[in-house]
Amino acid sequence: MNRIRRSLFAVCVGLALVGASRAQDAAPEGPVEPPAPIYEEKLLRLSEILGALSFLRDLCGDQDGDAWRNEMISLLIAEKPPPLRRKRLIARFNHGFETFNAVYRKCTPAAKLSISRYLTEGAALASDVRVRYSQ
Repeated sequence: MNRIRRSLFAVCVGLALVGASRAQDAAPEGPVEPPAPIYEEKLLRLSEILGALSFLRDLCGDQDGDAWRNEMISLLIAEKPPPLRRKRLIARFNHGFETFNAVYRKCTPAAKLSISRYLTEGAALASDVRVRYSQ
């Protein structure tokens, strides 16, 4: 009886290992994307800044929000990101836009200060990525 139990246990373990092995060999679910570039965090932050500027510049009367949206489109065209990475970049743009849209209804000194800081930070990020990583 003990021998039968051991045999059954060995068979069950063997089947479990075969099943696990086959599960690893199966095609992964969803699209497999290449790893993000090493400058990904900088581009995500730049995307967020572009979204914030798109909202804030219009709010404060500069009426060039579409120009910042077009900068984002240019970034996406230049990067040619795969679908999931593209979604992440767009989500960060939208997050930057919506963060200020949820709080500001009129231009304030704080909004103007944010614009100034974002213009400086965005220019630095764009320059850094271009100088360090362009081919």
